[in-house]
Amino acid sequence: QDAFVAFHVDKVLVSKYLKPLQIGELAPDQPSIEPTKNEMLVKDFRELHATVERMGLLEPNQLFFFLLLAHILLLDTAAWLILFYFGTSLLPFVFSLLVLTISQVQASWLQHDLGHLSVFRKTKWNHLLHKFVMCHLIGASANWWTLLHSQHHAKPNCFHKDPDIDMHPFLFTLGKKFSVELGIKKKKYMPYNHQHKYFFITLPPLLFPTYFHCHTFYIAYTKKYWVDLAWMLTFYIRFFYTYGSLLETKVLNCLISLHRMLESSWFVWVSQMNHIPMGIDYDKNLDWMSTQLQATCNVEQSLFNDWFTGHLNFQIEHHLFPTMPRHNYWKVAPLVKSLCAKHGLEYQCKPLLTAFADIVHSLKNWGELWLDAYLHK
Repeated sequence: QDAFVAFHVDKVLVSKYLKPLQIGELAPDQPSIEPTKNEMLVKDFRELHATVERMGLLEPNQLFFFLLLAHILLLDTAAWLILFYFGTSLLPFVFSLLVLTISQVQASWLQHDLGHLSVFRKTKWNHLLHKFVMCHLIGASANWWTLLHSQHHAKPNCFHKDPDIDMHPFLFTLGKKFSVELGIKKKKYMPYNHQHKYFFITLPPLLFPTYFHCHTFYIAYTKKYWVDLAWMLTFYIRFFYTYGSLLETKVLNCLISLHRMLESSWFVWVSQMNHIPMGIDYDKNLDWMSTQLQATCNVEQSLFNDWFTGHLNFQIEHHLFPTMPRHNYWKVAPLVKSLCAKHGLEYQCKPLLTAFADIVHSLKNWGELWLDAYLHK
């Protein structure tokens, strides 16, 4: 299966776990591709994947990721040094807050690379550094992230299968179909016709400080991720010891709350610009490439966009090749575009600000669809 190939780095190691699951062989006259899947597209994508492997595009550049980690650690240290050398008045506090936020967001992008096993070819090294970056530098569970994010990649924008769209219908109504269905059923958990307005004061600033903060501890505890919890504890000990020696309790709580809100806003705008404006539906059991393309879009490439988004501006390539090191996305992009053109598939790429605006426009349109269906007699 293409999903199996996409997610696993060491095919030999994981293939042994498939043997107990084998229940037989297909008869010679039985098709190996389900009728909902495009057989020619499946064949061409597998050829593309083989080409990508031959070109060495799945091989990471260790120096690239070392420099990423180095600049994160330097920023993290600089945030504290600003307060240590310049005092805790308003101006140094603001600068320290901004530097700390940048460090945390960049650490989020790096842990994303590690979680996808794209930094080292050996899985155990990815897992080890993932715990250091995600648990110690950020304060969240690495296993919690892997659990949720793997589901998202397997079925992006598929209702009840992608946890990233679980905010429907309790906070937002998402997608044309579901918005109309919700209106016809006369269901109203929120004033959806205003969701494009309350989005600004809910999801971006509050996702990390509220839901993610509680959920990561809840999952880590209930699933007994004791190693993750121990690593996470080191983050809070380090943070409150270092900053607590410089700041009063109220100011310290203000620092951690504000930096989580800023980090959350940065993360939400970047992560949702590639998915929310795209198709949201039930799982239609499409082939791997079609499943990923209908739920993702790209943002134009530039040095700033690459850094600001952690190369998630190449969301299409990332979803098609989740273990590919991010520094190679731009190399495979022309090949993906060519394959899309051959099969008449839409390959969306837009400016950064347009991608942000499309989130709001989509929420506004879906809210209006819900209201029309809700008021229809």
